[in-house]
Amino acid sequence: MPEIKTFALFVITALAEIVGCYLPYLWLREGKSVWLLVPAALSLALFAWLLSLHPTAAGRVYAAYGGVYIFMAIFWLWAVDGIRPTAWDLLGSGVALLGMAIIMFAPRA
Repeated sequence: MPEIKTFALFVITALAEIVGCYLPYLWLREGKSVWLLVPAALSLALFAWLLSLHPTAAGRVYAAYGGVYIFMAIFWLWAVDGIRPTAWDLLGSGVALLGMAIIMFAPRA
C-alpha cells in the first residue's frame, strides 16, 4: 500500500510541475494571455509542496521522481498534445519507472 501512495503522490506532483511549465509555454510560444502565469506559479508552488510530503531523503525523492515525471510527460504528449507515443517512448518510460521503483522501494538497512 505505501508503494501505491508513493506512486500516486509522484503522479500528482508531476502533473503540477507539467502544468506549471506548460502554461508559460502557451504564453511564450502560442501567444496566449499573460494571465496564464498566475495559475502556472500556483501550480509550481503546489509542485514544490508536494515534493516535501515524501518521508524519505530529498535526494532520493528527487531522483525517483524523475522516473515518474518522464512517464507523465509521455502521457501528456498523448493526452494534451495529441501525439501518439512511439514504442521507444513507451519503452523509455517503462525503464524510467523501473528505475523509480528500484530507488524508492529497495530494501534499506
